[in-house]
Amino acid sequence: MTRRRWIADEVSENHAALIGDHADHLIRVLRVRVGEEFDIATGQSVRRGRITSIKESRVEFELGEVISTAAFPEITLVLAIYKFDRMEWAIEKCTELGVSRIIPLISRRTDSHLAAASNKRVERWQRIARQAAEQSRRATPPEVSAPTKLPEALNLSHPLRILLVESEEDTLLRDVLPPESSNPIALAIGPEGGWTEDELQAFQQAGWISASLGNTILRAETAAIAALAIAVSSLSSR
Repeated sequence: MTRRRWIADEVSENHAALIGDHADHLIRVLRVRVGEEFDIATGQSVRRGRITSIKESRVEFELGEVISTAAFPEITLVLAIYKFDRMEWAIEKCTELGVSRIIPLISRRTDSHLAAASNKRVERWQRIARQAAEQSRRATPPEVSAPTKLPEALNLSHPLRILLVESEEDTLLRDVLPPESSNPIALAIGPEGGWTEDELQAFQQAGWISASLGNTILRAETAAIAALAIAVSSLSSR
């Protein structure tokens, strides 16, 4: 039987702990007992962990052997902010697929109320990413950055930066992914209603490559998941 995996809140040499709500889930929902074993992600590796102590809102582990984990390509997702329920769903699923970093972007067509409230959502987005990382047995959750505006996002240092544009007719995403590369890439997904003309020009001037996901018009959250799935599948198979 596959052991559940948890991302440690505290790590010290051969010991780790889950605390707060994280621990309460094990104690009250899973009803764990001393001696049970789980996989514990420490931030440096994944190790077998045996429960040594259960206290109020705290579960402690003794760490054992290192467990091998799959490597994911390094992909940053620049995700224009849109309706929070749909955005949370995209964050969860993109985490499961293996995204390395998510940068929420306040774009021209981001609703002003969502833009104003976005900074208060970062902690929740990070929690969703962490939970999805544990569910999908990742060694680490993706970084979820604080919301940013276009000028900061344009100048990411990734060797390959791809802008997903529904109006692009000649180039598909799969056509611009490199035949062989371990270099990090960035994907940018626009808001509901798409990018404005001045945003498209700014991306182009900053050296981003435009590509499409096909002939159909996708919701923003669907586009994010589809783009990431294509990129992970393509880069992981090379």
